[in-house]
Amino acid sequence: MWAMHNLNIEEFLKSGFHLKEHLAEYLNLNLDAVDNHISCGLDKMSSLHPGSMSEKDVTSFYEDDVGIAHLFDLAAWHLGSSEYIADTLRLEKKFAHGKVLDFGGGIGTHSLAAANLKEVEHVFFVDLNPQNREFVFERAKRLGISKFISVHRDMASISEVSFDTIICFDVLEHLPNPSEQLLTFAKCLSKESVVLMNWYFYKGNNGEYPFHFDDQNMIENFFLTLQSNFVEIFHPFLITARSYKLKETNFL
Repeated sequence: MWAMHNLNIEEFLKSGFHLKEHLAEYLNLNLDAVDNHISCGLDKMSSLHPGSMSEKDVTSFYEDDVGIAHLFDLAAWHLGSSEYIADTLRLEKKFAHGKVLDFGGGIGTHSLAAANLKEVEHVFFVDLNPQNREFVFERAKRLGISKFISVHRDMASISEVSFDTIICFDVLEHLPNPSEQLLTFAKCLSKESVVLMNWYFYKGNNGEYPFHFDDQNMIENFFLTLQSNFVEIFHPFLITARSYKLKETNFL
């Protein structure tokens, strides 16, 4: 159980917030088996990809196809790039407040962190994958913070909520129309809100990220939409994640 309002980034660097132990307990595996699954997490996810996908295909892929493979892929990324992830947590610590939406929250690293910030009232974790949702709910219970986190398949059930913080890390590149998602975010933000997000519209040097979209027209439209609706807020961390606020014109 965690001490509330005490986000310990060193604990993340040490254990990923006890990630391997949580995976072992949730999946009834020993730690050696968890390590083995994590070591081939990306390869397993890539092997499941059917090739080109429509918007409907994307939804079914993450909701029905990837299963627990997504847990291990994300675990490999968060543990293998822990220094980078730690800086995204520092960014979160600097800006997150009020009602927080963690969109496409994966294995819950950023939701768990946000729930331990005194400035945060509640965290709404959203993810298509039912395994991710169940795993994050179990993690929150084990850490004694479940009352501060609710899990949701999509934003439909929380459409009336006005968010003070939106976190969207390593998600936008998985969407065939990320510009539409930016506009959805813009409609549900409070006046003093902040959006923390990044993107990686690239399939890799050797196609190792087949689940990323990289159409050039899509990318251009994304940046035009971003610049039309949001203003970047400076932060001092040397990472790809950025912080934004809505343009004042959005509230006129």
